[in-house]
Amino acid sequence: MRKIPILLLILILLIPPVHAEKKVVYVAKIDGTITEYTADQFQRYIGIAERNNAEALIIELNTPGGLGDAMMRIVSEIQNSSVPVIIYVYPRGAIAASAGTYIAMGSHLIAMAPGTSIGACEPILGYGNNGSIIRAPEKIRNFYTAYMRALAEESGRNTTAAVKFVTEDLSLTPEEALRAHVIEVIANDVPDLLRKANGMKTKLPVAGRGYVTLNFTDVEVRHIDESISDVIIRYLSNPTIAYILLNVGILGLVFGFLTPGWHVPETVGAVLLILGIVGLGYFGYNTAGVVLIILAVIFFIAEALTPTFGLFTVAGVATFILGSLMLFGRGGGVYLVNREMFSMLRVAIIVTAVLLGLFFLFGMTAVVRAHRRKPETGKEEMVGEVGRVVEDLDPEGLVKVRGELWRAVSKDGSRIKVGEKVRVVEVRGLTLVVERAEGDAE
Repeated sequence: MRKIPILLLILILLIPPVHAEKKVVYVAKIDGTITEYTADQFQRYIGIAERNNAEALIIELNTPGGLGDAMMRIVSEIQNSSVPVIIYVYPRGAIAASAGTYIAMGSHLIAMAPGTSIGACEPILGYGNNGSIIRAPEKIRNFYTAYMRALAEESGRNTTAAVKFVTEDLSLTPEEALRAHVIEVIANDVPDLLRKANGMKTKLPVAGRGYVTLNFTDVEVRHIDESISDVIIRYLSNPTIAYILLNVGILGLVFGFLTPGWHVPETVGAVLLILGIVGLGYFGYNTAGVVLIILAVIFFIAEALTPTFGLFTVAGVATFILGSLMLFGRGGGVYLVNREMFSMLRVAIIVTAVLLGLFFLFGMTAVVRAHRRKPETGKEEMVGEVGRVVEDLDPEGLVKVRGELWRAVSKDGSRIKVGEKVRVVEVRGLTLVVERAEGDAE
């Protein structure tokens, strides 16, 4: 009977110890305008957290707002996540305005750092050419008000304050938002957030798990760094950069097609054109503007091929400026960008239009003419070249032209000594006919 406990003890010792898997919290950063690519980033971050069974995903958010469609897609991604998503308005000075407020209200938990703000999400159509805000019509305002109310009611947050975010452009500090039961935590940094949120229950049910009590005791924090594509798209989605890439790309294609044979301009132009379109696609643009820009380029090409003393150039510059302004507009004097961005774009548009006009008026016309000029080839091209005598011409001898030795004969039969300069006046087979010259010799 004593053998049984001994055998059990041996078996227990032989069984490998089971180590509890360490809990992980992922932290990612969203900074800047909310675009379609931002929604892609949220999808990727949530996917990483889900695949690694994370305890939670913390998104450090700093945004002035952005596209409504992208915002609603992000909210849907959060609410269908099997991992709690915490929106943390961070660092100090950050904001979660406009679309950022909706995203926060649709999350499982909201935290804010001191010195941040949330709110001011009245829907707008865009901006006037003087920088003024163009408010959305009542129908759109009512939709977004109802959407915000639904998010607040579902999460049990302050519905009155949530509605005022939309109808009155209400904006709250962290302390005000906490007192109003809009957010759940004020934290100085991520460790402080984990400590304060530990034991809290999510404000929304987590997909497939219901309401989850957060357990941040002894967790490992892992940061999700930006990928190369994140960095590239962040720059491409800047309207000014995307606009310049679009136009340089078009210019490269035109230059390549008008001067075939090199292939580099059209290749580089095609790449830049695609990058510009991708960048504008994430930000949004008016298709009519693109059509007018293409029409302007056609005017420029016409000037290069059939010079009209500037008529097509003037038409091209005017069409180009109009198309560029429309590119970032919704029509009716409404633009997609704010006053500061519009001021930068306006300078870029005017400078680009003038440079394009000058290029096609002078530079491209000269290039096309030179390309069309029938080249002189063969020995006849030697006529007019200056060389030096290396063997006396009496009247025949040797001369050096373009670094090569040629049999030569003096035109008038006179003797020309070694070292004297001569100019080619005729080519007879493999023999050059030359005369004395005073120009520089090769």
